[in-house]
Amino acid sequence: MMEALIAGGWLMLPLLGCSLLATVIIIERLWTLRAGRIAPRGLGQEVCTLITRGQVNLYWLESHSPLGGVLAAGLRNARLGHEQVRARLTEAATAVIHDMERFLSPLGTIAAIAPLIGLLGTVVGMIEVFAVIVSAEGASRAGELAGGISQALVTTAAGLTVAIPALMFHRYFQRRVEDITVRMEEQAGQVVEFLAHYGDDLTLAERQEPARDAERVEADGRLAPEVKRP
Repeated sequence: MMEALIAGGWLMLPLLGCSLLATVIIIERLWTLRAGRIAPRGLGQEVCTLITRGQVNLYWLESHSPLGGVLAAGLRNARLGHEQVRARLTEAATAVIHDMERFLSPLGTIAAIAPLIGLLGTVVGMIEVFAVIVSAEGASRAGELAGGISQALVTTAAGLTVAIPALMFHRYFQRRVEDITVRMEEQAGQVVEFLAHYGDDLTLAERQEPARDAERVEADGRLAPEVKRP
């Protein structure tokens, strides 16, 4: 590795920096963009079940997952009508999507500029080669000729080595964001449709509090005392 860095010249340093940054972004996004963490399956149906029971704990829902935060934002505006619910769901979902796309732009930039840096190394190396060739001592400086050609080839190979995985993961993460977004839309639409046919008053709890009697506690133990909203 050190021999390759030395052979490639100073342009290997930005390529090395791009490689390290792309690796960090890929690992972080692989950990963050997990569908089960952002939009767990069955959450929409679970929220509908809690609404049927007469109580939804918004504190628990917001801390459950990003999708839970989106659903909680819509439920807070349920008394204002279904259009307001949809509008709040859209706003909250936009923020979640923005968070999911974090660092994807730098990763795409790395995939775009790494080959250009390698190409620049190629041009610099070939300039050095031709400078030696046109000099009076060109025939006797075969080592410098070989060094220039080596720099040209090494930087090009290094640039492609960084760019190809970065581009592949960039496209993969974009597809994963789209899949998670579709899953969020499906579950949010399920809740909105349920609210459209739900005729009773919606009861919400804003925070976790110790229950004062056993009749107010659900079996899962996650619901706060009943707070009626008009």
